[in-house]
Amino acid sequence: MNHTETLRNRSFAAAVLTVIAAVCIGPGPAAICGEPHLMLNDSEYFEMQGFNVLVFENQYNGMFFDEKTAGIMLIHHGIRTATGGAVRLKPTPEQWDQIPVVAERKVNRDDPGIDVLLRYKDFDFDARVQVKPKKDGIQFRVILDKPLPEKLEGRTGFNLEFLPSAYFEKTYTMDGKPDIFPLYPSGCMEVKPASTQLRQYEDHSTFDDHGRSEYVEPKPIATGKTLILSPEDPGTRIRIESADGELMLYDGRNVAQNGWFVVRTEIPAGRTGKVVEWLLTPGIMKDWIRPPVIGYSQVGYHPDQQKTAVVELDKHDRPPVSASLLKLNDRGEWIRVYEAPVRDWGNYLRYHYVTFDFSQIRDEDLYIIQFGDVKTDPFPIGKHVFDRIWQPTLDVWFPVQMDHMLVNEAYRVWHGAAHLDDALQAPLRHQHFDGYRMGDSTETRYQPGERIPGLNIGGWFDAGDYDIRTGSHCNTVLTLVDAWERFGILRDETLVDQNQRFVDIHHPDGTPDILQQIEHGTLALIAQHRAFGRAVAGIIVPNLHQYHHLGDGSTMTDNLPYNPALASYESDGLSSGTPDDRWVFTNRFSVYNYSSIAVLAAAGRALQGTRDDLARECIDTAKKAWDDEHRQPVPETRRGLRFGSSGESEAALQLFISTKDEAYAAKFRELIWPAMKMNTQRTMKLAVQAVPYMGEAYKDTLSAFVQKYKMQNDSLTAQNPFGVPISSRGWAGNHGIIDWAITNYLLHKAFPEIIGPEYTYRGLGYIFGCHPYSNISFVSGIGLRSKKIAYGNNRADFSFIAGGVVPGILVLKPDFPENKSDWPFLWAENEYVIDICAAYIFAANAVRELGCE
Repeated sequence: MNHTETLRNRSFAAAVLTVIAAVCIGPGPAAICGEPHLMLNDSEYFEMQGFNVLVFENQYNGMFFDEKTAGIMLIHHGIRTATGGAVRLKPTPEQWDQIPVVAERKVNRDDPGIDVLLRYKDFDFDARVQVKPKKDGIQFRVILDKPLPEKLEGRTGFNLEFLPSAYFEKTYTMDGKPDIFPLYPSGCMEVKPASTQLRQYEDHSTFDDHGRSEYVEPKPIATGKTLILSPEDPGTRIRIESADGELMLYDGRNVAQNGWFVVRTEIPAGRTGKVVEWLLTPGIMKDWIRPPVIGYSQVGYHPDQQKTAVVELDKHDRPPVSASLLKLNDRGEWIRVYEAPVRDWGNYLRYHYVTFDFSQIRDEDLYIIQFGDVKTDPFPIGKHVFDRIWQPTLDVWFPVQMDHMLVNEAYRVWHGAAHLDDALQAPLRHQHFDGYRMGDSTETRYQPGERIPGLNIGGWFDAGDYDIRTGSHCNTVLTLVDAWERFGILRDETLVDQNQRFVDIHHPDGTPDILQQIEHGTLALIAQHRAFGRAVAGIIVPNLHQYHHLGDGSTMTDNLPYNPALASYESDGLSSGTPDDRWVFTNRFSVYNYSSIAVLAAAGRALQGTRDDLARECIDTAKKAWDDEHRQPVPETRRGLRFGSSGESEAALQLFISTKDEAYAAKFRELIWPAMKMNTQRTMKLAVQAVPYMGEAYKDTLSAFVQKYKMQNDSLTAQNPFGVPISSRGWAGNHGIIDWAITNYLLHKAFPEIIGPEYTYRGLGYIFGCHPYSNISFVSGIGLRSKKIAYGNNRADFSFIAGGVVPGILVLKPDFPENKSDWPFLWAENEYVIDICAAYIFAANAVRELGCE
């Protein structure tokens, strides 16, 4: 079966025909089936078969503000179609607009309902939202104890945001007047004075008015008292009736491509008590049951590996007791070659799971899995299936991310040479919107705002955004060096000319591509040491209206050095008065310096023979930076920041490997064992990487930790049916799973008598489709069905970059796993990041090698 987001496309048309008699289709409230009713369940959300209402189980994030994963949410026939139900201060709130804090959340079981007190501290304004079942739907009320503050009059309303992709090619009616949801935003806009704009994050503005002192807001595309979304489709149909005030339907994409359709009722000035009341009634397909989702590898399987499919089931389903494997014969017929009982695993999150083991099938051919009426797409079993799975990541994804370079692919230019005006010293006492910060001193020889030469080389766009983030760059380069040294990846399909700042994809140039990527990342890191004598946090644009930039990175700035003698948007051809140059954040933290030391020491080995001058500089710089860090240690509060531990042990290991200086080995041994005792899971990868260099006594000591690690591995099969470490944090966990697969590969190579290859296969199998919610491959372009819409720098085009790896399954509290395949803008689910892509190259080559054992 294809991934969940497309289930409706295949099943709804047929399902509507079979249940049409059970679905009322009249114009009024009777149009919605009257049998089911919402109940408050033990997980503290409202539930009935086919429809859930979550009320602030997920709250707004003070780090990235409105991530479209908070507030009141609707899960409609298994898909989250609405979010952000709350009192908001704009018709179509952007990510960085003011968000409310949940001051209080009360669950009432005697008179089922949930009350949430929302607070805007900056305005001394509280609003209570009451949510309770009513009739065949859900009632929303907004209660005010005090009238709106004067500054919020005409600005404040109750909003509920609907996912555009759920309503593309669908209709709506407002007070009986029919219309079509716009596929592309084309609504009318209103220009307003900048002085009336409510404060966004830290007084930034997402709108670049080019000196006009104005901003824009969308006008509603429809107004009235009764709105029906998707009246023709019982699977997505929603009816909203307003008892107080007018309903207004907005298209938030007019101001931001990641905006949603917003239904809003403005809160009137001067009133208290009940100021908004809606009745929302969903369309429900009677006795709806979510179709089973068969989790399996879209890439296929090696004949010798374990092969287990995981079937995700609606808790109301009564599934078959067996599953079958069918093979394609030379006449194009699917022939059953294996059938076996499924194993009941149990409940995980909101679904029930069974597993189907077909490991005994080893013949190389094309197969499908059948479970009841559900069939997967074809997949191969063969010794070759992992041979090419890493190539698009190295051939395409990494070249597209290369900063400071023009990147061409055949007839297409991905982007011009970006950020040639890098970089200015960041200002003092500044907290940046993307987590960077500066203290009371630059801790460099440069003054705030001063140009720092030599930083406009190397590096990658960090993710779907464009900063040079030192932590992820260090992880990326070090992983690429590990892959080069272990697997000797000689593939050459990309031309890279640093002198011309030119990259041409699908154009061999005689140098292994992985070495050119190692060089490119290293150039950005060595530039920091040349400028400052150490590593720094990173480089990023100063303005919020630049940060949300989409498309060609070379247009993010004007590529001209800032000249304060010129007026804004004025240029003399060599410099510019526009303050758009990126800032470099330079406060000293050990985590960055030690991580950079490790990378430079490792890159110095890898670059020998292709860039001998740079290789020598890297190792000499790493040794000097190590000495400097020990001569002038930073305070404890500056040792680790955001990207993990201080990294000293990793720096010591890489310096020892490169120099054979026993002092570094002694320091590594001193640091590694306390770290292992403190956090074995986190430290095991580094510890096992040292095995070839530290002698038999070290390996013997590590063996006891490996035995415990195996026990933790095996316990995962009791935690979830996929048997991998699934994250429940606010960023989905594919990177952790890939790292886990790599760690187990390294352990298998060092301790084959303890750790088998199955953990590495299992980790990659999860990435390739054996995971919750859907069975899509999380690597764009890899596997039969993969991520074709993702959060890359081309996300506004609803497209992908081949070889990019997305974060994966985000678990929304309390129990909803999600990865949108038709909406790219949820970064926690769909954003490509450089270090996970480097880790994937290593892991993919690891399973390729395992198949050759």
